[in-house]
Order: sequence, then C-alpha cells, then structure tokens
Amino acid sequence: MKIVSYETKVVALPREEGPLTGGMGNKAEFVVIKINTDQGLTGISYAGFASHLMLAALHQAIVSMLDTIVGMDPRRVEMINTYLRDLAGGGAPAGLVTRSISAIDVALWDLKGKHAEEPIYRLLGGYRSTVPSYASGYLWRNYDLKQLESTSHRLVSEGFKAMKFRMGGEDSKAKELERVRVMRETVGEEITLMVDINQGWDINTSIAIGRELASYDLFWLEDPINHQDFEGMARIADALDTPIAAGEYHYGIEPFRTQVERRSIDIVMVDLLRVGGITQWMKVAHMAESFNLPVVSHLATEVLIHCVAACSNGLTVEHMPWTFELFTSDPKLVDGELVLPNSPGLGVEFDEAKLSHYEIQ
Repeated sequence: MKIVSYETKVVALPREEGPLTGGMGNKAEFVVIKINTDQGLTGISYAGFASHLMLAALHQAIVSMLDTIVGMDPRRVEMINTYLRDLAGGGAPAGLVTRSISAIDVALWDLKGKHAEEPIYRLLGGYRSTVPSYASGYLWRNYDLKQLESTSHRLVSEGFKAMKFRMGGEDSKAKELERVRVMRETVGEEITLMVDINQGWDINTSIAIGRELASYDLFWLEDPINHQDFEGMARIADALDTPIAAGEYHYGIEPFRTQVERRSIDIVMVDLLRVGGITQWMKVAHMAESFNLPVVSHLATEVLIHCVAACSNGLTVEHMPWTFELFTSDPKLVDGELVLPNSPGLGVEFDEAKLSHYEIQ
C-alpha cells in the first residue's frame, strides 16, 4: 500500500467563548487532513488547538510534510514519524513541527486500522472496549457560583459520573475553596470531581489550598504551577494527599521521563498533538506503566479513546466536545463510560457538509 495523494482544509468550528480559548473567541480552528492510498483507502485526522496567529503556518507545515511522504507505505508509522521529526525538526520535538507530525501520524493509524479491518485500539493492545470518561470544556474559571451549580447539575442529568472544573482565578483562598464546596454539594459524594488550575498558582498557594481540598475528595489536582518546574511539582505532590495530574503542556516524550523519575506527578496526562501522535502517546503510556503510574488523555476525545482503552494503565478519557462537529457521530457515553467503536481505524468519519460549511476560504 502506498500514499498517492492528500487533501487539507482549514475550518473554524463554533464553541463557547471562555477564559482558556487562547484569544480565539467563539471559534475553534482546525486543519483537517485526508491521506489517500493506491488501494482506495483514506485516513483522516486534524491539527489544531493552536492560536489563530499560527494557523497559516501550521497549515503550511502540514502540507510541506505531507509532500515528503507521498509514495511511502502508510503502515510504517514508526518510520514515518521518526523521518518527519528528523527532517522537519532536526530531532527537536516542539511547536508546530510536532503538532503537524502528530496529526499526520493519526491519519496513518486510521489507514493502518482500515487496512487491517480493525479499530485502532485493538491494534494497539485492546485492553478493554469501554473507558471511563469525565466531562470537560464546560465548567470554566470565569463561571460564577451559580453557573457552576447549574452546569454541573446539568452534566449529572446527562449521565456524566465525573467532571472537571477550573480554579486558580480568585483573589483569595476563601473564594477558591468556595468554588469546590459548591461543586461538591451540588453533585453529591458519588460524582468524581477533578480540578484544573492551568498553571495559575505558585508552590506555596498550591500546598496551602491543596491541603484543604483533601476534605472534598478530589480525584486529582491538575497543573497547579508552571509545567517546567519539575522540582516544584515534586514538592507539591509530596505535600498533598490529592493526586497531582500534569503533562499536557509537554512536547515529545522526553519531559515525561523527567516527570516520573522525579516523582513530580501521580497521574500522567499526555496531549496527543504535543507528544507526537498515537505512536509517541503509547510510548509515554508504557513509560508511565513502568513507574506504576496511570495515564490519562488530553483533548482529542475521538482519537485518544483508542489509546486509553489499549493500555492496562489507562485511567480515564477527557470528554471534550470542541472537535465533535468535525464528524458524523459523537463518542457514545453509556453509564459514565465511552464505548469504543467496532468499525476499522478511528471509527469515525468527517461530516463533509459541515466541513464545507465551516471552511475558511
């Protein structure tokens, strides 16, 4: 099987405007990819979650890399991933280089699955066919207490058994703790709660507030400080009973070795587009397993459901709806778990009508 051509398109999907949308307002912009083969199979993927300023550069980087792999066998995912990293980044995994390679890698895995007539999660290991999931992208830092209460109540009614909300934006310890109190009282003791700080605290604040969070039985405290402060994260993790989750901001696989060796985190969170695609994501998952640590996803729900389901230390999948409009179907939530598709590859297909509607000319 050989790659014979490719197609790309830039689309802007509607989404709720919040404090973490990177200045992109109420739109989420993506570069969608199709890779075609001589056997009539097409692999699909997307790149995104970057600022609007970098969108044109991201698109061009993807096109330039796709040009170089025409004629190659798409099933050789490890070879192509390494080839592109060496060619485009000189071996340095960062920025648009890795985001572009990651998107291409996913399309190759989609092709690999379609050629084998198997869903990706079974090719990767097939540990289980459903995975726990938590609602994300709904409970933002700029929400007041009434918004937190009404939104979390709605999510419970929709069948979610776990959800994540944001802290780190208040001007006092008391106000920060009031947010978690409202959340816990609203959803009850049976619902799993996670808190994401998005690097909004310093070390002392994290420890001081974190110690009081223990009474609210949080599943994890995510990214309390700058992601590059490995020693600071280790201090926080050692001081608190609540598990620390982090890793989404790192590019490539190397920073994860530093995190786990220094015991900076308890739960390894890996971003698909920053790590280098499915190929590299699974390497981090196995690395985490060797340290007896669980691994969780970040964004890209329809892709990372396969990765988390494939490995024995996969813990939960972030249910993030920002990309769902790209596809003809959404991940299916049953009793708090996402059900893996049985169809080959990713198990989803682009909604061509919506892609045309949202295309940026």
